[in-house]
Amino acid sequence: MASIFPIVAFGVVVLPVLMMLVVLLVSDQKAGRGSVYDQIGQGGLSWDSDASERGSAPGGVGIHSPAGRAEQEREIRQMLNARSQRLVRSGKPALDIDAEVARLLAPQPGVHDAGLVEEVRQLVTARNERRARKGLEPLDVAAEVERTLAELNP
Repeated sequence: MASIFPIVAFGVVVLPVLMMLVVLLVSDQKAGRGSVYDQIGQGGLSWDSDASERGSAPGGVGIHSPAGRAEQEREIRQMLNARSQRLVRSGKPALDIDAEVARLLAPQPGVHDAGLVEEVRQLVTARNERRARKGLEPLDVAAEVERTLAELNP
C-alpha cells in the first residue's frame, strides 16, 4: 500500500499540470481570434452576436419577414382558438376567429403608445425651452406632438 502513494501523488500533481499545458496550447492557437474570455457569451442567444442575427429569433426568422408575420398570425390564431373554446365552455358564443385575426393584424393609424406620446411631449417641451433661450417664440406643444408622431409613423 505504501508503494502506491508516490504514484497517486505524482498523478495528482502531474495530471493538472499537463491539462493546463494543453489548455494553454489550444488558447495560443486561437490567439488570432482574441482571448478565450472575449468569446464568452458570443453564441446565438447573446446580444452581441452577428448583425445578421440581430433582430431575428434564434431560429433565424425576423419579425418583419413574411415567415415572421405568418408565425405571428399562427400564434394569434392559436390564442384566439383557446379564448373561443373557453367562451364556449362557459356558455357564451364562439369568436369569429378570422374577423378577430384581421382586426388584430390591421394597421391602426393614429393610435400611439402612451409612453411614446409622453416621450415626444418631453422632446417638444425641451425644444421649446431651447427656443426660449434663443429668444424665439415657443411652439404649440399639442400640435407639435401630433406633427412629430405623424412624421414618425406615416
